Amino acid sequence: MTILLLGSGGREHAFAWKMIQSPLCDKLFVAPGNAGTASIANNVAISPTDFDAIKAFVLQEKVGMVVVGPEDPLVKGIFDFFKNDNDLKDIPVIGPSKLGATLEGSKEFAKEFLMKHNIPTAAYDSFTAETVEKGCDFLETLQPPYVLKADGLAAGKGVLIIHDLAEAKQELRNMLVGQKFGAASSKVVIEEFLDGIELSCFVLTDGKSYKILPTAKDYKRIGEGDTGLNTGGMGAVSPVPYVDAVLMEKIETRIVKPTIEGFQKDGIEYKGFVFIGLINVNNEPIVIEYNVRMGDPETEVVVPRMKSDLVELFLAVANEKLDEFELEIDERSATTIVVVSGGYPEDFEKGKVISGLETIEDSIVFHAGTKLDNGNVVSNGGRVLTVTSYGNNFEEAIKKSYQNIDKLHFDKMYFRKDIGNDLK
Repeated sequence: MTILLLGSGGREHAFAWKMIQSPLCDKLFVAPGNAGTASIANNVAISPTDFDAIKAFVLQEKVGMVVVGPEDPLVKGIFDFFKNDNDLKDIPVIGPSKLGATLEGSKEFAKEFLMKHNIPTAAYDSFTAETVEKGCDFLETLQPPYVLKADGLAAGKGVLIIHDLAEAKQELRNMLVGQKFGAASSKVVIEEFLDGIELSCFVLTDGKSYKILPTAKDYKRIGEGDTGLNTGGMGAVSPVPYVDAVLMEKIETRIVKPTIEGFQKDGIEYKGFVFIGLINVNNEPIVIEYNVRMGDPETEVVVPRMKSDLVELFLAVANEKLDEFELEIDERSATTIVVVSGGYPEDFEKGKVISGLETIEDSIVFHAGTKLDNGNVVSNGGRVLTVTSYGNNFEEAIKKSYQNIDKLHFDKMYFRKDIGNDLK
């Protein structure tokens, strides 16, 4: 089978790394890919949201399956584009329908879905520029800190947590009236702050049955000790050491099952990943948000722990036979550390030559923001590389990742040195 994978980050490199291990995958194309995917698959210069170009390519190369990495093409409706096109309708797309993808595309839609299906989540209300002063009044009814979320897609950066009421009101006005996040913050959800430990639960569903994938915890802040600005993610650990069978059972019965049943009740076609961002408050799991694809960098620790054939798993999703699939998981821990460009998540420079990649031992380097330039691998984004390692426990795995990062170099390279410290 010829497969097309959409995306260009560490998540996509991890998917590609796993899919080419399958005897079912004859040829793998990645659009647009990065320097890492170029070394194991065929990169194609097509944007993941250019559906017409994707159609032409899929027909030309006789692609048998499309796997969608990032959220943008899903929110824009690539699943429906294939389903409603006579030439494409028999080619499976791994990812939800446009309606399903609205769970990530609109925070308000997600909150309404959670409330409707009695899935535990924080109290909330939503506001627009016209109701901004009502929003300020609503803030006065809450205890600090205050959580403001841009309703639309803001590349993982549209959530503000503010301790001062006056500042929260000012930021609400900045988002709604000042368009701080552009169209993404034309509507803002304000919700109560939940105090607990965050974790990610990943589910793969064919719309009827589901498989729960290994848990992971990522680290969002740029600075050590979880300080500074939010990023796309600076590292991840799987499994999450404090998630025991009791908590997992609560997550499945109170959150996963009602979510999949909610898709069926609401007529939402969903064949893909559900990434449930949770917070554990006094051993009670509560949903913070849904994402409709795998997380990044969590994919770089979850996928390496999957022993099963990933292409076979995706075919089971496409054919609604997931209930017959036996998912095998590696018992070892996996950790990943993200190496970023200096200045990220604000202004940073690209085009820095990366050295030391060939010296890595006993770890896997997944490329994120990289490209090939005159035979050199150079930085091409904020998050540049992720270094993933296995270990009998997460401490052992983390140690290996840090030892290998010491062999890598590019100008102004930065990484957090405290990933996993909170779990010790």
